[in-house]
Amino acid sequence: MELSDKLLDDLPLGLSFDDVLLVPCFSDITLDKVDVSTKLTRNIELRIPIVSSPMDTVTGEKMVLELGRLGGVGVLPRNMDVENIVHIITKAKERRVPVGVAVGPFDDDVVSRAYSAGTDFIVIDTAHGYSKNVIDAIKRYKHDIGVDVIAGNIVTKEGAKALISAGADALRVGIGCGHACTTREVTGVGVPQLTAIRWIYSVSSDYGVPIVADGGIEKPADLVKALAAGADTVMIGYLLAGTDEAPGRTITIHGKKYKYYRGMGSKAAMMSGSRRYGEFKRVPEGIEGYVEYRGSVKQVVEWLIGGLKQAMGYLGASSIPELKSRAKFIRIANGGKIESKARGLVFIGE
Repeated sequence: MELSDKLLDDLPLGLSFDDVLLVPCFSDITLDKVDVSTKLTRNIELRIPIVSSPMDTVTGEKMVLELGRLGGVGVLPRNMDVENIVHIITKAKERRVPVGVAVGPFDDDVVSRAYSAGTDFIVIDTAHGYSKNVIDAIKRYKHDIGVDVIAGNIVTKEGAKALISAGADALRVGIGCGHACTTREVTGVGVPQLTAIRWIYSVSSDYGVPIVADGGIEKPADLVKALAAGADTVMIGYLLAGTDEAPGRTITIHGKKYKYYRGMGSKAAMMSGSRRYGEFKRVPEGIEGYVEYRGSVKQVVEWLIGGLKQAMGYLGASSIPELKSRAKFIRIANGGKIESKARGLVFIGE
């Protein structure tokens, strides 16, 4: 067989958050008139576009209750004991806050028990969502149980079409972009997150299926760009892992506080029961370590949503759908990246 010499010709360009800026538009918007409510799934709305990642050092009972109170939603991790899942769902329903549960493609009993307890949705939590097992699971969970299903993770148009056809109520987008994820380093597989969101949106927007952009968010501007590119919510681990409500242990070094954080594909997480990256994989696709302590979830949410509202003011957008329609991106070179950051100051003390 003769091999083509054009494999590397005309490659598409992959962009992520720091590769672009948004161009300001005419605005008559005041921040008190900005509406940041959004769709999580076809059937579920949130007051703010923030979802906590189903990681065991990010989301537990405290995160679910507080983030839900603030208008977002927490997703319980896949390696949590089912009795604890039911307990937290019950507490969430008592407080009248939404809650979701991460499951695998063969967790029918967990899905059934979580649904009976009152979960608002499930997330089929796999590293590679464009697969037969995930497609079959969507169909089964929708037909047999009737729960709202967020499916992923995917980064291609073909993956989006397949999961939507199977009945997914929302799509989880992102492979290898998380702060504690090493999938791209280990496997060489992935798509830069901004491009992935836009590819998926070009398909999902025709069907009214929302996008959950999962991974890579480390500042308000990233959230803004993800939403402007087509996402409806963002799933966050890294920023929330450093909060009081995250389950990770706290340590103090030289008077400064840190919290433990690990990817669900890390060796430590896999040893504790995480199967997100496959039942038989031997090479970890995540790391563990400590992140800077960030105070309360409320503080982080106010920082993120404050930045979002101010960005919407620059674009003259009163809602997230309007943010999408008014968004115009510009690519920036290295010089533009440098001048986009605060610089030249000397900090003395804290």
